[in-house]
Amino acid sequence: MVRVIVVDDSAFMRNSLTRMLASDPEIEVVGQAADGIDALEKIEKLNPDIITLDLEMPRMGGLEMLEKLMGTNPIPVLVISSLTFEGAEATLKALELGALDYMPKYVEGTTVFAVAQKELTEKLKALSKKRALMRLHLARMRTQAAKNAAAGAGAKTEIPHVAPSSASSAKLNSLTIKTTVSGQATYVRPNEPLPTGRPKRDIVAISVSTGGPPAVQKVLTALPENFPACILIAQHMPAAFTGAFAKRLDSLCKIKVKEAQDGDTIIAGIAYVCPGGQHISVSVKGALPQIKISPEPTSAIYKPSASILNESVAVMANKVVGLTMTGMGNDGCEGTKPLRAKGGYILAQSEDTCVVYGMPRAVVEAKLAHDIVDLDDIPDALIRALYK
Repeated sequence: MVRVIVVDDSAFMRNSLTRMLASDPEIEVVGQAADGIDALEKIEKLNPDIITLDLEMPRMGGLEMLEKLMGTNPIPVLVISSLTFEGAEATLKALELGALDYMPKYVEGTTVFAVAQKELTEKLKALSKKRALMRLHLARMRTQAAKNAAAGAGAKTEIPHVAPSSASSAKLNSLTIKTTVSGQATYVRPNEPLPTGRPKRDIVAISVSTGGPPAVQKVLTALPENFPACILIAQHMPAAFTGAFAKRLDSLCKIKVKEAQDGDTIIAGIAYVCPGGQHISVSVKGALPQIKISPEPTSAIYKPSASILNESVAVMANKVVGLTMTGMGNDGCEGTKPLRAKGGYILAQSEDTCVVYGMPRAVVEAKLAHDIVDLDDIPDALIRALYK
């Protein structure tokens, strides 16, 4: 049974969400709270597995509450936010502070609960499983902080929301050796400089969903200014969010990041975020590959669809690195099949470092991944893959 606390200053929203969740036999709403102060008290008393969180509340808002919660008693949080630019900015900040994912409060003039009940309950169940890892990580960080203090290091320790790699990783001399999954060789990091010069591959296609924004931010902010490839990102995200997401990344990264537009030219050192509600693909009809942004096919379950992106770049697969990151479901797997078959190099994020191990799992279990990589190692892995 997944125990939930619903946090929202609107009694209507609290009650609507509670009634909807109560219809699922695997979910129990154990409490409601009208603001951050009330929520922190009830979390301490009721010990839920996960909370749903509104961000705009009196007395103490969601962002302030998140900061306090993640530093003392980390619990999975699903943000319920407004579909505005300001709402997107606040939601992205909440994800940086430790929330695992979000859903819009209203869709097409009605509450999200009325049209996306299945998606919401599935997310709550999946995210609630991260509670033990989040608390273990806090304990480890506190232990390390105590050791630093005892040694007089005085190092400031920050608590990232993504769980660390498990004991399945073992460091041995100059190599980092990962456990083999499904008979595939996993990523081995040589203790040698990263390759330089003109790479064999110059396009990176990223497929990502649940838990994606902070994970993508972590990868892109670690890339050098002279990163020698173009990056195309299919992140499942509402249309109102992708512009704010790209703008935020651009302010933090050494490379340029922009929301993709139809007709943009593929240029190394630029990351293109697909607009929400659209699909991103690549056209190679002209002298230079160009980005195509289109709502077609309208029948696709996800917009953007990672499979549509991967299928489109498969026509030049020997120039492409495909990366599948954290996310629910299996979007991207079907498109990865022709990409791998025609010569693309495929990376998948490791289970230990995913918020939800759905999309990467599908790629791994289909034996499509060349390397399975921890989140912290993805920037180096991308650079090495460009030369393979």
